[in-house]
Amino acid sequence: MRPRTRRQRALAALGIGALLAGSVYTLGPVTATASSHREAPLIAADPAVDNTDLYAFVSPDRPGYVTFVANWQPFSEPNGGPNFYPFATDATYHIKVDSDGDARPDAEFRWKFRNIDKRGNNTFLYNNGPVTSLDDENLLFKQTYSLESSFGGAPFKTRVQDAPVAPSRVGTASMPDYQTLRDQATKTLPGGWNVFAGQADDPFFLDLQVFNLLYGGDLSDSGNDTVAGYNVNTIALQVPFNDVALKGDAGRNPVIGVWTTTERDRVRISGSTSGSGGKVQVSRLGNPLINEVIVPAGLKDAFNASPPRQDAKTPALVKRVLEPEVPKLIESIYKIPAPKTPRNDLAEIFLTGITTKGDGPIKADLNSQLNNKDVKASRFVPAEELRLNLSVPVAGQPNRLGVLAGDLQGFPNGRRLTDDVLDIELQALVGAAQTGKLVDALAAGDGVDTNDQDFAATFPYVALPNGVAVNKARGQQPAAAQPSPSAGDAGAAGPVGAVDGVTGNTPVDTAADTAAAPEGTQVTVPVAYATGASGIAILIVAAGVFLLLRWRRAQTPRRPFPDNDPTLRF
Repeated sequence: MRPRTRRQRALAALGIGALLAGSVYTLGPVTATASSHREAPLIAADPAVDNTDLYAFVSPDRPGYVTFVANWQPFSEPNGGPNFYPFATDATYHIKVDSDGDARPDAEFRWKFRNIDKRGNNTFLYNNGPVTSLDDENLLFKQTYSLESSFGGAPFKTRVQDAPVAPSRVGTASMPDYQTLRDQATKTLPGGWNVFAGQADDPFFLDLQVFNLLYGGDLSDSGNDTVAGYNVNTIALQVPFNDVALKGDAGRNPVIGVWTTTERDRVRISGSTSGSGGKVQVSRLGNPLINEVIVPAGLKDAFNASPPRQDAKTPALVKRVLEPEVPKLIESIYKIPAPKTPRNDLAEIFLTGITTKGDGPIKADLNSQLNNKDVKASRFVPAEELRLNLSVPVAGQPNRLGVLAGDLQGFPNGRRLTDDVLDIELQALVGAAQTGKLVDALAAGDGVDTNDQDFAATFPYVALPNGVAVNKARGQQPAAAQPSPSAGDAGAAGPVGAVDGVTGNTPVDTAADTAAAPEGTQVTVPVAYATGASGIAILIVAAGVFLLLRWRRAQTPRRPFPDNDPTLRF
């Protein structure tokens, strides 16, 4: 047998890699990625498809319409340039609605995104001047999307194509009136639908020190909104009740279950996609914080890759609902007795919806699809979904604690932007849903009761994205900058880039030294504090250094592979 060449070995390795990738996804839930504010092991590597939160609520200013808000890309720092935070173009983003309780989508909405990138080899900038409209020539990177829908399992139908995406907010100098950009990206479609896609302030508010032994073991580490100042990528959709209600009749069948997913190409190699294998689900979200505090680490990735209809068939998952970990932790740390198990109250909240038709302890008919008149109980499947009763009137004065405080329009009956879901779930976990009374020892919750930004009164309701660095927005002062050097000190070795306390490496002193540096040596060009002619001179020197190094690299022959195949290079 002839020995393989390096090229053949490389192609074989790629083939095996592709086979393994296909096999990994074929294995299903055990190996796919996950979602929701980086809570699962693999999602940190793929934030563009990381579901962070899902909201579903009756539109407060538009009777007869329901609004869905789904977010991705957690912890988007406003200064995250130059590429910022686009939606993934090799993924599809979904909102799914189950109206008959069989844990399968009866209405499905699907978004696909496309890039329009005018930068090429000319610049690294996202925009090269103030952006005053979505078609401004200064906006060099844009995205558009198509929205498709399917009802009752019918083929998907395109509802809008090439609709504009609101860009990442670069800052006030680049985008002096972001509200105008938001308005231009908000579209009304036939049938009365409203749709928006773009960046927004992260509407979730909570203190994630909950993972530090439940706020330090004595609630001392609470009261800090962990996600304040950060942005997310938002998709918002507003449709009539009857478009998502069973048999198109929200009067007889007002309860729906909602979840959101993201799907990627089954095989992805070096940022490209193969033409085979179709899509695979890599992210899923219904109720908030389920994957963070209910699902154990070993099940997190599996949960996010599986459909809701598999939940009741996963004994380990059902057990974690009926015998949750958090009450045991609270008992060990705060000495608050954990409620007895099995926790049928939590099963109602998270798996079946709240109804008197079961044997659960919550005596109310609120938001189970079993309450729909045209639902067949024999086809009902317990599943983790965010359930919403569309017939509950909009609250005149919403209470952040929702149903626990007597506000039946709030979580867990859907989820409004203002619902304090961490405090609600914490109280539910320690038994408040069973007794109808809040647990006084945890009444303060995490100490974060509202979002850091005001929500809008009209669609898409989310606040405008933040445009200020998180450390500044949170009141932290940047470190003092180093004194500006004089013209005579411009070439002196020392700290460079000492702006906001960040110190660079020691620069090469002169252009001659730079030119003499061996190929591969890291060259740091000083940040120019000077302005005017001196600043331009330094930029010219820096450009000259860069071009000189590029020229020298071009003159050096590249080393071929050992088999002298000139088509494959290092």
